[in-house]
Amino acid sequence: MAADPAVPHLFEALEAPLAPLERLPRALWLGGLTHAHGRLVPRLQALEVWRGALLQGRLPAAADWREANLSPSACWPPPVLWPLLHASFDRLQLAAYCRDHPDLVDTVLQSLLFHLDLTVDYRDRGAGTDEAGQIALEAFTADWAARCGELDELVAVFGDLGDLLKNTRWDVLRGLLRSSEWQEVVRIRQLIERLPELARIIRSLGRVRRTDEDGPGREPQPVVEPAVAPCAAGPGMRVPELPGETRGVRRSGRIARMLPAETMLFAHPRLRLVWHARHAERTLLTYEDDDRLREDRRRPAPVPRPGPRPAPRLELGPVLICVDTSGSMRGGAEAVAKAVVLEAVRCAHAQGRACHVFAFGGPDEVLEMTLALDAGGVAALARFLGQGFGGGTDVCGPIERAIARLEQRDWRRADLLIASDGEFGATPALAGRLRALCRAQEVRVQGVLIGDRETIGLLELADDIYWVRDWRRYGDAAEQAGRHGEGVAAGGAPVHSPNLTASYFPGALRSPQNRARTVGGEAAAAALRAGARAPMAALPAAPPPGRVAADEARHPAAPPDGS
Repeated sequence: MAADPAVPHLFEALEAPLAPLERLPRALWLGGLTHAHGRLVPRLQALEVWRGALLQGRLPAAADWREANLSPSACWPPPVLWPLLHASFDRLQLAAYCRDHPDLVDTVLQSLLFHLDLTVDYRDRGAGTDEAGQIALEAFTADWAARCGELDELVAVFGDLGDLLKNTRWDVLRGLLRSSEWQEVVRIRQLIERLPELARIIRSLGRVRRTDEDGPGREPQPVVEPAVAPCAAGPGMRVPELPGETRGVRRSGRIARMLPAETMLFAHPRLRLVWHARHAERTLLTYEDDDRLREDRRRPAPVPRPGPRPAPRLELGPVLICVDTSGSMRGGAEAVAKAVVLEAVRCAHAQGRACHVFAFGGPDEVLEMTLALDAGGVAALARFLGQGFGGGTDVCGPIERAIARLEQRDWRRADLLIASDGEFGATPALAGRLRALCRAQEVRVQGVLIGDRETIGLLELADDIYWVRDWRRYGDAAEQAGRHGEGVAAGGAPVHSPNLTASYFPGALRSPQNRARTVGGEAAAAALRAGARAPMAALPAAPPPGRVAADEARHPAAPPDGS
């Protein structure tokens, strides 16, 4: 067997001190290798200690340096700067921001390396060693004070930063946060706090994870549930030698139950003595029989019982959103629609879900956006939330695109959310396609009604409708003042119920009952032709003259002149 080839160890001793580079990210290599403070090997080890502590949300302690076999005099940064550096981190709460965010930790350490490296330039300008370090840390603190404010603003809007800090250009992000579009995002975020029901609705969409919580979409299913019923039960006692059931053959002295073979011994003149001996010893072969006595008592016992129970609801899946951006959505309805989109981004990012938005207006006016929480996604979201709505309304285009996406493999467990004032109408063919897809894939269609009453178009498409009753209060001050002038109270609705269409025009809805009673044009024409050919006897008979006179007395006819 050939021996393993020898591994050269010529440069092993020289490379061993640089082992921390294998554990440090590549972004810290250049700053760690070319920094002006301290020696190379202790500095790399100190960077590793700082990175590990910041990932845990704290500053390095004395135990960390002892574990790394470093003396305080050899550590980085220099011990003289530690009090100022710790005070800066404590004032900014920077360690808390860095917890479980490796990209932010690397950015902080890169910034610290950069600012401390400038102490050489400060000393060249006449500052002392301690003064140069203080100037560098003041610049570091001022830089991160502004960045922490930006992080606070992002956390307030999105809840969790996630991958937003990964490869983020802070100059681009700072420009975005100072734009007027971002101010609209902040305003919409404040609006979400007054609409907590939106978060519950968006959470319930999708069919990936099971939940037993109450909510829409829980249909009864047949299951076997445990129940208690009186059952007959009692102790049983075995009574031997009682005629009942033959169980086998055994040896005994019972003559009545002995086998025929023993009877043959008794009939033989010489073997008769053998039979007497066996009888005396009770070793005759006999049938064994016994019986059981049972005393029944009725007592409660668990028994399975079939019955209906709400099926486990599925949630936390991909989300498709069709948001109405037509001219009728201007004002408070526009703000609520934007709040739906922003809350969808927040929930999808926090729960690791895919989210796709179709913003629709008039014919061929459909804008598709895949919302992700990164620098590009935040910019696209800010542009969408900062723009105004206008134009007509055509829901067929976005519904067709949503159906096409639901037929894709990655979106088969998605649900559809429609946010609109309901002032639209889908064609019967398109509504039928959506219903067929919902039955085939168990897709749920949730509607957010941002208007005064339900409409036929929204009722035909949505399985469940959440009505934002006081949508007027979410508009700007000028619009609310106009509403007051028109006599409509801000925060109220001019109707008592959204179900006006179903209450007063039940035949207008395309419900299964109405579709079953509706006939086509040919069938209606055939019925008319059949009625025209019917004999006069088939027509209803005229009321008797006495009844006509009584009806006229109760309801006198109007005079010809209409007075």
